Amino acid sequence: MSLRLVLLGPPGAGKGTLAGVLSKDLGLGSVSTGELFRNEIRRRTALGKLVTRYVSSGRLVPDELVVKVMARRLSRRRLGRGVVLDGFPRTAGQARGLDAFLKARGTPLHGALYLDCPTPLLISRLSGRRVCQRCGRNYHSRTMRPKRAGVCDACGGVLSIRKDDQVKTVTKRLEIDRAKAKPLLEFYQQRRLLYRLNGSGGIAQVFQRFRRLLDREGWLNARA
Repeated sequence: MSLRLVLLGPPGAGKGTLAGVLSKDLGLGSVSTGELFRNEIRRRTALGKLVTRYVSSGRLVPDELVVKVMARRLSRRRLGRGVVLDGFPRTAGQARGLDAFLKARGTPLHGALYLDCPTPLLISRLSGRRVCQRCGRNYHSRTMRPKRAGVCDACGGVLSIRKDDQVKTVTKRLEIDRAKAKPLLEFYQQRRLLYRLNGSGGIAQVFQRFRRLLDREGWLNARA
């Protein structure tokens, strides 16, 4: 399979989880923007230092720089074997940059998959997250509880809720994300590449919906 997809959706929609399943079950390469940036920063590369300057000052990383980092990573991959992009593109400008890069290589996208979830579900998912203050391990108050309430299974550290996972903050984040996503979704819709997938329920249910989409679009037979 040589399927090339981007995964879109609001925070908490399950993009990273689905990307992991697609990588494991379908053999698609998975590339995460967040992981890439963290790696560049950790290695203290020139790009990593530049990204750090933007992030530390509270500014958004420019589209041109994001596309440059992604193009650098994707250039090392055999894209004909298939890839799923998680967290990229985030803007219409980034989408245009990705489109130009892929077309220059003769490996255009097959689709942009938007995981659609009702706002109450997103708030429930995000506000339930808990993080160990000592080792950083993640839990969830409803779906991934520790053996002892408030205590990390791995190191015994105290679990806490991050400020940006508090209900009021999550609600605001989702409002901002929804407004920012419109131009990006319009970009892919105009090119007839936008597909919406119900992201409610567990990952097994979401993956089954995705398999039906694969069958309907004939992507299982994608060769180029």
